[in-house]
Amino acid sequence: MPSVTERKPSKTTERHGSRPLGDFTANPRLLVLVAMALAIGTAAAFAAFALVKLIALVTQIAWFGRFDTTSISLAEAARSPWMVAIPVLGGLVIGLMARFGSEKIRGHGIPEAIEAILIGGSRMSPKVALLKPLSSAISIGTGGPFGAEGPIIMTGGAIGSLFAQFFHLSSAERKTLLVAGAAAGMTAIFGTPVAAVLLAVELLLFEWRPRSFIPVAAAAVTATAWRPLLFGTGPLFPFAGTPVLPWWGLIACAGLGILAGLQSAVLTKCLYALEDAFERLPIHWMWWPALGGVCIGLGGLIEPRALGVGYDVIGDLLAGHLLVGAVLLILVVKAAIWLLALSSGTSGGVLAPLLILGGAMGWLVGCVLPGDPGFWALLGMAAMLGGTMRAPLTGAVFAAEITGDLNALPALLAATVAAYAVTVLLLKRSILTEKIARRGQHIVREYGVDPYELSRVRDVMVTEVETLSGTLSVAQAIAAIERGEHRTYPVVDAEGRPIAVVSGKDALHWASTPGRDGERLADRLADRTFAVFHPDDVVARALDLMLGRHQGCIAVADSHSGRLVGIVTRRDLLKVRAEVIRSEDERRVFLARRNPLRTRARGRAA
Repeated sequence: MPSVTERKPSKTTERHGSRPLGDFTANPRLLVLVAMALAIGTAAAFAAFALVKLIALVTQIAWFGRFDTTSISLAEAARSPWMVAIPVLGGLVIGLMARFGSEKIRGHGIPEAIEAILIGGSRMSPKVALLKPLSSAISIGTGGPFGAEGPIIMTGGAIGSLFAQFFHLSSAERKTLLVAGAAAGMTAIFGTPVAAVLLAVELLLFEWRPRSFIPVAAAAVTATAWRPLLFGTGPLFPFAGTPVLPWWGLIACAGLGILAGLQSAVLTKCLYALEDAFERLPIHWMWWPALGGVCIGLGGLIEPRALGVGYDVIGDLLAGHLLVGAVLLILVVKAAIWLLALSSGTSGGVLAPLLILGGAMGWLVGCVLPGDPGFWALLGMAAMLGGTMRAPLTGAVFAAEITGDLNALPALLAATVAAYAVTVLLLKRSILTEKIARRGQHIVREYGVDPYELSRVRDVMVTEVETLSGTLSVAQAIAAIERGEHRTYPVVDAEGRPIAVVSGKDALHWASTPGRDGERLADRLADRTFAVFHPDDVVARALDLMLGRHQGCIAVADSHSGRLVGIVTRRDLLKVRAEVIRSEDERRVFLARRNPLRTRARGRAA
């Protein structure tokens, strides 16, 4: 393939204009990132273990008065006024930590990780790495209806970011290590390495490149290797109840996904409506988590199983150990206290609550569908996760991994994609990105190949070019530039080959520093480094060189004769964007059935 040629090679050109072409942009630094990701994956796995034990310790102390790190369900908690007081006290502590520690501990973790990637150069502070898991443990341990995955994603991301800040890395490389820590933390909690990597791709990386994908996968696999030692082996919620569906079974799965998408849209709308209501309160936001604690406590008096992480509820939904009335009560109470608590700005995750809410809805619908209700609960969990977080592949694979039932994948995919379709059509932003948008940051989560990597210079260059001859004197060249209508002009030799590009700025400089009488333009430009592109070169390479050298114009020469055949300016680069827009918006019919009567009518008219 033709490539950029230079009259005088320089280090500047080698850096900006000579990137080798290939399917991928990976280089040996990828191995350095993988080695770092192994260490980060280990640290994130142990951080996840510490967080789970800390949540269990706070739960045991607050509700049962025992110094114990064994996980326990709050279904065993006694209904008493203390059930209201405990969440209020927990909310007060979190409000104080946010006010005098770091406000970044508020919320469910994933938006904060996205914000750090997009805005903060993937840099997190040590304070957040310490306070986020501590505040989440207090929130969940005192009855908050949240999951541990959001906080551990934030904590694992902070570990990766802090580790990266000790080394000379770019912002993109720090992002990779931040996401590697987040994926490792999620893998350690749930034992879902593939889903964690997919979540990273669909939600956090904003790209899919070997440079980022391979280190993130390495961190997730590392966390998987540590998980038997820290959490045990096997899926988190073993399930093998996938039925043999009738011919219309996948249609029913998609229908359940549509219901989950509608449920997700309602929950998202309610959450941010409640956040707006809290914003209008005439008290400082430090007190809001305590108000949310009142709602948590009152909900606990109605249904204690709605408090805390609720992994036992997920297990019972899948196993079918619940009655219709109990499932309906958990669904209503869990949704109410989760929305009110999360909108109050306390600390906690959204993944486990989404699983319970989607699972409860799916279980209730499954009572009138073929198969065990636990199967439809599983589909509801996956669909709620995929639709709410706008990550359908993550939702499907996550449900398969936490249950170990790969036979359900086709049904899971139908449900999650249907839910995803509903939410992207009904809501412009997800429950995660809406918070970031309210802070003034717009996020686009549609990935595609850079169109500048697919276009050739011949597609954008201007072929009718006004040139200056190198045989002109400098004075004649100054006069020609001043009389001309363009900002830049290629300079060619006697055979029409380009030797430089000059601009009005050059003319002003030459006028103030006159050279020898009768000096030729070619002699004045003899020491200038000059890059020449060919029509078959990729536009992205031309763009790299223009940005690296702050040039507004490049010359294009024939790859065989070397004669000038065109130029490319910054304005011409917009043609690539215009073509992308045209391909999206222009609709045409190429294979249409001809109407014989209409054809004969056109012939008579002619």
